[in-house]
Amino acid sequence: MIEEEKQQYQDPNSTGETPESSSPASENPTASVNSPANSNAAADWELELAQAYQSAQTDRSPEATSGAPGIGSDRISLVADAQELLNKELAQAIDEKEALKTQLQASKAQIEDLKNQNLRLAADFDNFRRRTQKEKEELDVQVRCATVKPLLPVIDNFERARSHLKPQTDGEMNMHKSYQSVYKQMVEGLKQIGVSPMRPEGEQFDPNLHEALLSEPTSDREEGTIIQELERGYTLGDRVLRHAKVKVAAAGLSVVASDENPDSSES
Repeated sequence: MIEEEKQQYQDPNSTGETPESSSPASENPTASVNSPANSNAAADWELELAQAYQSAQTDRSPEATSGAPGIGSDRISLVADAQELLNKELAQAIDEKEALKTQLQASKAQIEDLKNQNLRLAADFDNFRRRTQKEKEELDVQVRCATVKPLLPVIDNFERARSHLKPQTDGEMNMHKSYQSVYKQMVEGLKQIGVSPMRPEGEQFDPNLHEALLSEPTSDREEGTIIQELERGYTLGDRVLRHAKVKVAAAGLSVVASDENPDSSES
């Protein structure tokens, strides 16, 4: 605007259309410059130029003079506020992240603890199941043993009768067959529940299975060999229902004699 005003006031001197340029005085430059009219015109022009510049400075809007710096400071303030808000949100997000990380670690630890508890519970339940099954089997064996043991003397009587009685008549033979039939049924019933008779003759004496009632010195058999079964023993599975009562071979007499008379063989 100032430059335009300057150009406006410079135009009368630069163009040839003004009255001064068309006057005869322009034909004499020396006279026009030194004339009082020209001096007054120059003074008036300078005064008008100063007034126009002052008016232009006064008429400028507040936005043009002081508004721009205000807008810049407001923008700086807004940017600072936004930065501060972002910093707060970032700090809050970091805190939330750390809290979630801590919570995740606690959850993992809790899950691991629950897994260990579950494993221990499963192991305890498996041990309980095995122990219960074993106790059940043991109870079943005990019940069968308690049921069978009173029948063993009856079996013994049937076996003694079979070995001692010799039927002579048809009536005695029929009676013999009848009780032998009962004996066989009892033996089959005992087999079905797992009862087995021992056959110890010729085996080595085992105190876990046998009970030695007699010993007989002999040179025909190895010492400790069972010579005769005096009363039959029975087992139920791996459990001994009744130990077999047996006669066991002892050291031979010939061996004892040789020990007492070491010189007899030389004579």
